[in-house]
Amino acid sequence: MTQEQWARIRSRLLKTVGQNNFTTWIDPLSLGGTEDGVSTLFVPTNFFGNYVSQNFADLILHEMQNEEDGITRLRFAVGNCEKPAAPEVVKPTAKPAPVQAANNNTLNTAPLDARFSFDNFVVGKPNELAHAAARRVAEGGPVTFNPLFLYGGVGLGKTHLMHAIAQELHIRKPELNVLYLSAEQFMYRFVQALRDRKMMDFKEIFRSVDVLMVDDVQFIAGKDSTQEEFFHTFNALVDQNKQIIISADRAPGEIKDLEDRVKSRLQCGLVVDLHPTDYELRLGILQSKVEAQQKNYPGLEVEAGVLEFLAHRITTNVRVLEGALTRLFAFASLVGREINMDLTQDCLADVLRASERKISIEEIQRKVSDHYNIRLSDMVGPKRLRSYARPRQVAMYLSKKLTSRSLPEIGRRFGGRDHTTVMHGVKRIEELKQSDGQIAEDLELLRRALEA
Repeated sequence: MTQEQWARIRSRLLKTVGQNNFTTWIDPLSLGGTEDGVSTLFVPTNFFGNYVSQNFADLILHEMQNEEDGITRLRFAVGNCEKPAAPEVVKPTAKPAPVQAANNNTLNTAPLDARFSFDNFVVGKPNELAHAAARRVAEGGPVTFNPLFLYGGVGLGKTHLMHAIAQELHIRKPELNVLYLSAEQFMYRFVQALRDRKMMDFKEIFRSVDVLMVDDVQFIAGKDSTQEEFFHTFNALVDQNKQIIISADRAPGEIKDLEDRVKSRLQCGLVVDLHPTDYELRLGILQSKVEAQQKNYPGLEVEAGVLEFLAHRITTNVRVLEGALTRLFAFASLVGREINMDLTQDCLADVLRASERKISIEEIQRKVSDHYNIRLSDMVGPKRLRSYARPRQVAMYLSKKLTSRSLPEIGRRFGGRDHTTVMHGVKRIEELKQSDGQIAEDLELLRRALEA
C-alpha cells in the first residue's frame, strides 16, 4: 500500500470518526509494510496500539480493503515511519466551532455535548452556588475569580456545567479562543509534544488561549512532568488575566499526590462544592427529563407517585437516575404497559437494589427515637401511649419508604407486630403528612438526616 492510498484512507477516517478521535487515535498512526495479507501500522506505545486495535481496527481494515484487495488483517507495532501530510479539513462557512485552536498548530479538544446547556441544568440548593458561579464566568466579562474550581462526586453536574460554560461563551463571545479538554487529554498532548520534540508548539497553543477549561484534573496527580507543565501553563494564563475553569472529583487539598504548589494555585480562586442531590432536586430533574422522554414516546404517561418513588430510592447520582427513567420509558413502550409502580419495580429491580442506600431499619429506629427523645426499647415495645405510638408509626413509614423490606419483615423488627399493623401505621402517616405540618416537617428532617 502506498502513502497516497494511506492519505486517502486517513481523509475518509477523519470524516467517519470526527476531528477529535482522528487527532487523538488515528493521526499518530503511520503506515508500515504489507506481507501475506497483514498490513502493519506503527503506533507510539503498546497501550496506544491496544486501544486502537480494540476500537478502530475494524474500521481501518474496511477502508484499507476498499483501497487494496488482499489485506485481511492489521498488525500494530511500536515504531515510527514517515507520515503523509494531515488531510485537509474544509472549514464550515457558518458558525465557528464551539472550541477552536489558538493558531495554526491545531489542537483539537473534547467535543461538547449540546444537551449540557444551562437551559436544561436543574438548579437546587445542592448546586445553586456552582450554577451561579458558572453563569458568571460564562458571561465572558472581566475575570472576577480565577480559577473557578468545581468539585463533587460522580453524576452531580460538574461536566454538565463545564460544557454549558463553553457553549455559552461561544454564543456570547465567539471571538474568544476557548479550550476545553480533559486532564487526560492534556497529559496525552504533553507527552506527544515531548516525543515529537514540539514543546514550543505545545506551550504556544496552551498559553495563547483566552479561556482554559480542564475537566477531571485529579488525573494529573502523581504525574510529575505533567504537573510541572500544568503549573507553568496556569501561571502564564493567570499573569495574562485569562480565565481558567477546573473540575475534579474532590477539593484541591484532598487530591492525593498533587504537588503543594499546584494545590495552592487551584485554591487561590473560587472553590465550589456540588453537594449530593437532595430529594427536591432529584424530583425536579426527573420531571424535566420526563418531558424529553415523552417526545420520544408520545402518549406514555407516568402514574402519580412514580417519580417521587424514584427520587426517594435512587440517590446515588443523576446519571443513574436519568438512566433508570430512560429504561423505564423504553420498557413500557416495548411491552405496551402504562408506567405505574408495579412496572417501575419490575423494570428497575436491579437498579433499585444497587442504588439502595445503606439505611437499615435499626438505623431508622435510632434516628426516630433520638428525634422524639424516647427510648428505642419503648418505641419497638408493646406500649401504646401516643408519645410512643406516633414515633413508631413514623419509623414504620420511613422503613417502608427508604428500604426494600417487606411489611411482614418490618413488623418483625418492631417487636413482632403483624404486617397489617405496619400497613395501618404507614397509611396513618401518609394522611397526617397532608394535614399536619409538624409531621411533614419531622419526616423531611428525618429523611435528610438518614440520606446524608
